[in-house]
Amino acid sequence: MDEITILKQIADGDPDDKMCVVKLLDHFKHSGPNGQHVCMVFEYLGDNLLKLIKYSDYRGMPLHMVKEICYYVLVGLDYLHRQLSIIHTDLKPENILLLSTIDPSKDARKSGVPLVLPSSRDKSLFECGSPRGVKTANGDFMKSQKKKIRRKAKRAAKGCAEKEASEESELEPNTPRTPESTNDSKSKAGDLQIHATTHATEGQMSSLDGVKDNHQENQSHKKGSRSARKMLLQSVDLKCKLVDFGNACWTYKQFTSDIQTRQYRCPEVLLGSKYSTSADLWSFACICFELATGDVLFDPHSGDNFDRDEVCSC
Repeated sequence: MDEITILKQIADGDPDDKMCVVKLLDHFKHSGPNGQHVCMVFEYLGDNLLKLIKYSDYRGMPLHMVKEICYYVLVGLDYLHRQLSIIHTDLKPENILLLSTIDPSKDARKSGVPLVLPSSRDKSLFECGSPRGVKTANGDFMKSQKKKIRRKAKRAAKGCAEKEASEESELEPNTPRTPESTNDSKSKAGDLQIHATTHATEGQMSSLDGVKDNHQENQSHKKGSRSARKMLLQSVDLKCKLVDFGNACWTYKQFTSDIQTRQYRCPEVLLGSKYSTSADLWSFACICFELATGDVLFDPHSGDNFDRDEVCSC
């Protein structure tokens, strides 16, 4: 695969891991029910820049933070463009990852939970505990076994419902109703209706009070969470790396003319002209604007005679 070739080239040219580009650790092939899959193993990274923008409530980040992020992105682009002649072709906030999570409590490396792989003994215990006659294929029940289990479950549910109905009928004795008992029952029903109406009115009043309290609690919670996000944003480590080279190519070997995500697409691609490393720099400039303002620089919309992919953003 060309992606693996590009990732290997990136890793080989950066043995000291200083070029702000994701590092491929290993790759292997896995055969499953849907064919053979190529799996790639990367270093562990944190949140992407889009999440960072969300933490700012789409209001933009301070310029000193934007400048720091831009520095790391430019280091990565300079390495790709000048040393390797590689064009990323899909640069956007989702494809730039921080080295750590914005919220340290959500960092899996700091959770203290070890990575436990199931041993052969665990697998045998799982197989022994599964129902008889149920065969598994890649962790899923066979279709025929699934149907049998569903039928059994429906029958069991039906049986439980019938049993509950018979128990309720046994608990209520069939006594004859006399006129006196009818009048008593009517008066009792009237009392119950009045009591229920009063209770319902009180319940409505208390529910209204509860709604007000919940609204106030939600407002205070929103303010608290906003201030907490702001504090996390101020203390976050802004070191980041470029990721996702699934659409990358070389300056001397390109695979398609349809590149880049719509909001970050450069004019030469929109016009169907030749493109080079400058395409990444256009996307980079759009990202800078988005980091500083919280809004995309270009948001194309379709018209009567053109599709939004054909909109020229310049």
